[in-house]
Amino acid sequence: MFQKNYETVFILTPVLSEVQMKDTVDKYVGLLKELGAEVVNVENWGLKKLAYPIQKKTTGFYVLVEYKADPSAIQKYEINFRRDETVLRFLTTVMDKHGLKYAERRRKGEFNKKSEAKEEPAK
Repeated sequence: MFQKNYETVFILTPVLSEVQMKDTVDKYVGLLKELGAEVVNVENWGLKKLAYPIQKKTTGFYVLVEYKADPSAIQKYEINFRRDETVLRFLTTVMDKHGLKYAERRRKGEFNKKSEAKEEPAK
């Protein structure tokens, strides 16, 4: 079985409670495992403002899931997103070698550090 690296970002409706949101994320991570995927990373980005309203909602819970899966499993995975009313939007992308390197650096926290302003000594 040939596996590719994927990442899926999905936005859940903001009317869910924190517990319901976590249950929904667990449901989709569990579905990936049922489809034979290896889940690499799950990041909950929290409640964020949307760039434009979706279904009259202006905010949503953002979740990122990185995984290795057989390409045939993606179609079954996305069908479940389309059927679920709590999912406002989703996007699945295949990760190339550069995306994998970037994701690995992001997981290590290299991009979370605030860039310190370089202070030049006054002359």
